[in-house]
Amino acid sequence: MSDFRDHLKRSLEDAEFAAEWEKIQPEIQVVRALINARISENMTQKDLAEKSGIRQSNISRIESGVCSPTISTLQQLASGMGKKLKIEFV
Repeated sequence: MSDFRDHLKRSLEDAEFAAEWEKIQPEIQVVRALINARISENMTQKDLAEKSGIRQSNISRIESGVCSPTISTLQQLASGMGKKLKIEFV
């Protein structure tokens, strides 16, 4: 296992940390989905910015988790990749 995974595993034994980790999972999933979709389309952030009308610096902030995108922004990004946004409750 990597050092990060070992550290995370130990940290998740702390109930307070585990609760906070669980709370941020939806945001992490959105970021992962965006990055994976962009990469699957062989697009750079710059390419996506040009196609979506969202500034590359904003895409970078979203992908790094610095800011949370609105649904409207996610729709623009999806459109820029030739995709549709789908949100599910599971």
